[in-house]
Amino acid sequence: MPAMTTNLFLLQDLEAVSRRGELAESDREALQAVADWITTFVVRPHKDLGRAGTVCPFVPGSLERNVLWLAPERIADPGEPDVVELVSGYKRLFREIQPIGGEDADYKVIVVVFTNLPADRAQGVFDNVLQHLAVPSYADDGILFGPYYEGNEGTAIYNSKFRPFQSPVPFLFVRNGVISDWKFFLDNDEWLELWARRYGESAVQALAAELRRTNWRQLG
Repeated sequence: MPAMTTNLFLLQDLEAVSRRGELAESDREALQAVADWITTFVVRPHKDLGRAGTVCPFVPGSLERNVLWLAPERIADPGEPDVVELVSGYKRLFREIQPIGGEDADYKVIVVVFTNLPADRAQGVFDNVLQHLAVPSYADDGILFGPYYEGNEGTAIYNSKFRPFQSPVPFLFVRNGVISDWKFFLDNDEWLELWARRYGESAVQALAAELRRTNWRQLG
C-alpha cells in the first residue's frame, strides 16, 4: 500500500470538480467531514480550551501556506502489519514533499484519513502503529504522528476536561516536531528526554522563557 502524492488533497481541492472525481463517494464524504471539522473547530477559538487562540495554533498557518493535505486510505484488516508500512510510506512522502526546510516546513502536515475504519477500532490500530513508529521517527527524524478519532480521551494541555482530539473520521497526522511540543511531553520522561536531546540548548531557553511568564517564584 504505497503512499502517493496523487492521493494528497488540499481542503480547496474538495471543491474542485476535477479532483472530487478522483474519489469514491465514501472517501469524498470522509475527507469533507474532516475538512469541515478543521474549519469549524480546529482553527477557531473554544471557550473550554483554557487559553487564548485557536484550538490548534499551527493549523491556521498550514492552511494559509497550502501545506495541509488530506489523504484517504482504506484498510482491509485493521490488525494487519501493512498499516504500519502504509504510515511509514506517508512518513517517507512527508520528508520528500516541499517545503523541506525553513519556517514553512514547520507548518507542513499530512492528515491520513482512514475512511473505512470504525471509531471503536481506531485506538487499537493507531496504538499499534505508534508502538512501531513513534519513538524512532521522532528520535531520528523529528517527525510526529497524532491520532484523532471519536472517543479519544486525550485532553487539552490547559484544561483536562476538554477533549479536542475527537474527529468525525479516524485519522493520523504526520508533521514535523517543533520546540513547543515539550508541553505535550512534560508528563512522559522518555519523550521529554528525546525532546531535550533534539533541541539541546534551545530546549533550556524554551523552558526558561515559559517559566518567566509564570509566577514560579511563588510556587516554592
